[in-house]
Formats: sequence, structure tokens, C-alpha cells
Amino acid sequence: MDPETARTARESLDLAFHMSNILDTGLDRHTLSVLIALCDLGLNPEALAAVVKELQREPPPSTPLSSSSSQLRALSYSLSSASNR
Repeated sequence: MDPETARTARESLDLAFHMSNILDTGLDRHTLSVLIALCDLGLNPEALAAVVKELQREPPPSTPLSSSSSQLRALSYSLSSASNR
């Protein structure tokens, strides 16, 4: 990636992160970056938003491994359901 493209991408992420903070989404910069990348790959933004909301509603993990597995299953299920609509 050339320096100008990298600078533009960084500025765009900074702006999106600032808006995310204003809207109090609770998303960190890395998560927001991943979500933007998934949208760029063609995933439905509304489906991703629904998954994020669902994951934010889950209680805090008792163990990181079991929580990560359940979150990945939920994400996979939600995305496959959304793509079938």
C-alpha cells in the first residue's frame, strides 16, 4: 500500500472511530476496523450490526475460550442466516 493510500485509510478509520465514540457504540478501533473490512468484502452491514448487538448483550465470559467459541458460533449462525434472506 502506498503511503498516500495508507494515510487516507488511517484518516478514514480515525473518523469512523470518532463517530463510533460519539454514538457510544462501545467498539474499539480494532473491532471497528474488522467490521469495516467485512463490509468492504460484501457482508451485509445490517447483519453485522445485529451480530454486534447480540454479542454485546451476552453476559461477561466465564472463561475466555468458551466465550470465544460461543461468540464465533453466534457470528457464523447470524451471518449465514442473514445471507439466506
